[in-house]
Amino acid sequence: MFTRLLIAGICAWLFYGMPATAQKLRPGFDPKEYEQLLRITALQADTPWTKVVVPHPENCRLVYRSPVTGMENRWDLWLWSDETAIISIRGTNGTAASWLENFYAGMIPATGALHLNDSTDFHYKLAKDSGAYVHAGWTLGMASLAPDIVAHIKEYYRKGIHAFIIMGHSQGGAIAFLLRSYLQYLDDSAFPKDIVIKTYCSAAPKPGNLNYAYDYDFITRGGWGFRVINPRDWVPETPFSLQTTNDYPAVNPFRNVKKALRKQKFFIRLAVSYMYGRLDRSTKRASRRMQRILGKMAYKQVRKTVKGYARPDFVNSHNYMPAGTPVILYPQPGYDEKFPFDGKNMFVHHMFAPYVYLLKQNYKLDE
Repeated sequence: MFTRLLIAGICAWLFYGMPATAQKLRPGFDPKEYEQLLRITALQADTPWTKVVVPHPENCRLVYRSPVTGMENRWDLWLWSDETAIISIRGTNGTAASWLENFYAGMIPATGALHLNDSTDFHYKLAKDSGAYVHAGWTLGMASLAPDIVAHIKEYYRKGIHAFIIMGHSQGGAIAFLLRSYLQYLDDSAFPKDIVIKTYCSAAPKPGNLNYAYDYDFITRGGWGFRVINPRDWVPETPFSLQTTNDYPAVNPFRNVKKALRKQKFFIRLAVSYMYGRLDRSTKRASRRMQRILGKMAYKQVRKTVKGYARPDFVNSHNYMPAGTPVILYPQPGYDEKFPFDGKNMFVHHMFAPYVYLLKQNYKLDE
């Protein structure tokens, strides 16, 4: 009897007494986990237009830093208590090429291939739905990083690491969405199927259209994919988004609006048809203009940076939507006094400091 109680006590101590960093990766938003990830991502930031001063993440060590690829993209690999691997994706770094990646916002199909150069075609699938579209620039950034990331996941899986966290802030968060989707549908028999992946997209812009967002939310359901937002931050509102009747599902009342109007009286039919036509045509015209400027015209600048990159097939849509389970770090009293807008500091609410501050405010974390 005593022996059984002793064993039970030891098991209880092992389960409940071990520090949080030594526990297995679990679903759900964990504010302390997110704070650690912010520290890791902040240490990667070498952006010239921001000052980053954060404590070193606890029980974490950097084991790999990738070369710069694509449009100034880079990622780090950290080990947390030698049990969980963290894939940290760098955000915008202040260079012209890195900013161009953000503005290269034409939409492309979520399944296809990118011709990166004369010897490399990158095949990808980011959603099951053929109507899912994604951001061309961030897909290019993801494509430049993904093969190296996949190789390191395989390497560390062989070393016994089966839990992975994908983290990115700002542009890094946008790429994190797409990377998580890419790993979900990766056609590679050698890629481990029993790994656990949790994703934090911090201060991230919108990665694709609603069809893509539905798919992302489905594959990360149950608390495995988060979008962390400061409501004062304007970056998560980007890119420009415009919905037209072409963006609705196949079954919708707008497909047969002309047929339905035939049943109305002549003057009603004339008036409604006129108003509907003006609204419908103007939104479709604006959507085509966005695709032309942010897709086809931006591509001409992108190909100067990524030599040999061929223009992808852009789609006639610009209906960007947010993805991921939202975690809102709502500003509490005193926030605006600590982070005042002086009319010039447009990124005052987007940096790491306000996100850490709001995290501590909202979740009562110790300073």
